[in-house]
Amino acid sequence: METTVAYVGTYTDTESEGIYRCQIDESTGEVDGGGLVAETDEPSFLAVDPDRQYLYAVNELEDGAVTAYRIAADGSLERLNQQVIGPADPCHCSVDATGSFLFVAHYTGGAVSVLPITDDGRVGEPTVTHHSGSSVHPNRQTAPHPHSIVPAPNNEFVYVPDLGTDEVVVYDLDPADGQLDRRTSVSARDGAGPRHLEFGPTGSEAYLINELDSTVTVFDWDDESGELSEIDTVSTLPADYDGDNITADIHVHPSGSFVYGSNRGHDSIAVFERTATGLERLEIVETTGNWPRNFLVASSGEALFVANARSSDIVGFELDPATGTTSDAVDRLAVPKPTCIRPI
Repeated sequence: METTVAYVGTYTDTESEGIYRCQIDESTGEVDGGGLVAETDEPSFLAVDPDRQYLYAVNELEDGAVTAYRIAADGSLERLNQQVIGPADPCHCSVDATGSFLFVAHYTGGAVSVLPITDDGRVGEPTVTHHSGSSVHPNRQTAPHPHSIVPAPNNEFVYVPDLGTDEVVVYDLDPADGQLDRRTSVSARDGAGPRHLEFGPTGSEAYLINELDSTVTVFDWDDESGELSEIDTVSTLPADYDGDNITADIHVHPSGSFVYGSNRGHDSIAVFERTATGLERLEIVETTGNWPRNFLVASSGEALFVANARSSDIVGFELDPATGTTSDAVDRLAVPKPTCIRPI
């Protein structure tokens, strides 16, 4: 099979030892490998620079940190440096379009940080911006909880879904020094719990998955003002489901025609079609595992790979690029506590 190398972030509170590597077939959904490539604590989310030379991992610890690696030709990882940032529990990271800055969201620490990336891939001293506020959930929204941080397609703005304050904070990005200046915010419904956001391939729309009320919101995006204008919000769950559920991740098909979101509790992937008026749900597919935290839609548009954190496996599915729908699960790989899949 023709494979792509992918790295897997994990939680290391049990049997995992750090970052793992596997091979995925983007046309069939097959997955193989699963060997440890870097020992590190709680590398729960990963990011790769635009030139695919360096890998960055958050270390989701009380003293939040990130670790930088060089990706070798054979797929191994060479540790470059680690930077302790301070705010607790960094849970998401991303790299800007120029490869100059690493952005980090700190869930428990209620902050976001920006670290410069040097020419040799190392990360420098962070600049930290704290959020403030709360919302209606009595346990999950008593304080700010930035859950992801995403640069805009034009690299002029940065978007931070804050689960604790029910808003997406919009920052201006200074390309010279990576400084974030708060521009505005977009409010979600009370108790929604915004978690992850992804832009569509055309750059004219953005999709937000809301953790606490199990919904997906689609926005029009204005590339000049940075504003997000809500078009539609839809449920990720069947109408007759009455169990507990929180969502996790969201991705857009390379065609831009389909959107996917993961359910933890219902343990499924919700599949939507983009329509002229918003989103229409096509199907809800069982992940055949427990607690799908993160997943990957292959760049080919022909496969989907799900990281089931609690059942410690990665499950591969075929995708029909014409309809956006999935096959039955075609392959499974054991990986301890997988939380993020990042291909190179």
